[in-house]
Amino acid sequence: MPVIQVTTRDGRTRQIEGQVGRSLMENLRGGGIEEILALCGGCCSCATCHVYVEGEWLTHLPPIGEDEDELLETSHERAANSRLSCQIPFSAALDGIAVTVAPED
Repeated sequence: MPVIQVTTRDGRTRQIEGQVGRSLMENLRGGGIEEILALCGGCCSCATCHVYVEGEWLTHLPPIGEDEDELLETSHERAANSRLSCQIPFSAALDGIAVTVAPED
């Protein structure tokens, strides 16, 4: 199974198994990462699934969409590597992806 490396807000790094065909957000929540609130259920309308994608993994992701970009613009914690995990379809090509949960706005 492909894996996801996730660093939580307290700096702990965990490895969780990812299920292909689900969003990164669904995998993080399913893997017990409670800091990913995803209040909108993955509809790209709340930004409570904000993560920082580490290193070169950004080049493996689909381009950021207009709605996602607008939501991230409202975050005080936005960085160059910010993405909403609900907008990242998880595939075998992302095996080993490393993300950090963004601070809460």
